[in-house]
Amino acid sequence: MVIAFVAANGNPALADWPQFLGPTRNGVCADLKLATTFPPAGPPIVWKRDVGQGFAGPVVAGGKLVLFNRVDDKEKVECLDAKSGKTLWAADYPTAYQDDFGFDEGPRATPAIAGGRVYTYGAEGALNCWDLASGRNIWAVETKKQFAPGKGFFGMACSPLVEGNAVIVNIGGGDGAGVVAFEAGSGKVLWKATNDAASYSSPAAATIHGKRYVLSLTRAGLVALDPANGKVYFDFPYRSRMNASVNAATPLVIDDRIFVSASYGTGAALLQFDEKGPTKIWAGDNILSNHYATSVYADGFLYGFDGRQESGPNLRCVELKTGKVRWSEDHFGAGTILLAGKELVVLTEKGELILAPATAQGFKPTARAQVLAFNVRAYPALADGCLYARSTDKLVCVQLGKP
Repeated sequence: MVIAFVAANGNPALADWPQFLGPTRNGVCADLKLATTFPPAGPPIVWKRDVGQGFAGPVVAGGKLVLFNRVDDKEKVECLDAKSGKTLWAADYPTAYQDDFGFDEGPRATPAIAGGRVYTYGAEGALNCWDLASGRNIWAVETKKQFAPGKGFFGMACSPLVEGNAVIVNIGGGDGAGVVAFEAGSGKVLWKATNDAASYSSPAAATIHGKRYVLSLTRAGLVALDPANGKVYFDFPYRSRMNASVNAATPLVIDDRIFVSASYGTGAALLQFDEKGPTKIWAGDNILSNHYATSVYADGFLYGFDGRQESGPNLRCVELKTGKVRWSEDHFGAGTILLAGKELVVLTEKGELILAPATAQGFKPTARAQVLAFNVRAYPALADGCLYARSTDKLVCVQLGKP
């Protein structure tokens, strides 16, 4: 009963953060040793720069940072030198996306870097492959035209998963194009699976009992797929009874168990994996209901946000095997949470960076500092000793590693 995560490029450098939720797609940076206290003035700011609209987080590989944002009426991909913030190349294409709720009209999906290429998925469903070295566009697929997905509440937001030679996206299209795999080098469709509408959750890949699976939390529920051919092993219903709801957190696999979570009365559940369909170990809506930020796991415990973003979520520690809440910082507020070694790295929507040991004995911050202004929704990246984080208009590089 062993699980192994493999990052998008198969054998990533530990100093890289090449995709959504990091090299192992579970919010963990195993090699970073944090300086767990900050100087009085806060952690060193290596560089800061203006950015366009969007909730797409930065990704880093081989000393290069890729940012996906919107500037005026274009979705723009920028490659920067990660250490200096200097632009190495930029490319863009037109967009007419309009947010129905007036939040933000930039892209939501974090890019993926793999095999010397960059994959981006825009708010209107434009899936593009770019050459990491030059910015040349290698291929493009207009998924909105080809598969006719619905707009949803906030456009397209699935961060692409690169698994072997496949780029896998929860598209939510018609005629069996709920989840679609594209050939990494050409954009050719490799397979299609399910009739599920798209969610705001991004898929993960894992090896369970010696076999590789892709796990996608769609609008309808959790789907286990064969990454080679799209075969559906099971389709486990998991969504709110409310129409005005989303599934947004990525499934977490721990050994042969799967943690899924959503808000809007859906709740959290720990599932025992079985190819024929999982069984619930525990479930409830008063435990760890993630609205948009995926929880992290360390040494028998889950750490994450419980409750709706607009209501001021609780920050919690939950015992994995029982679902028991070990501690709760009530009305903490929304944000994202990562794990660096044995330390929690929390970045709040208000731009406060907080470091604390990952322990069930209580939330005991060792360092906190304001690193960005209010409205920080995108996931940050942890790479080569630095935190790369963005707000609605700024991107910052913060030195966190021990000297």
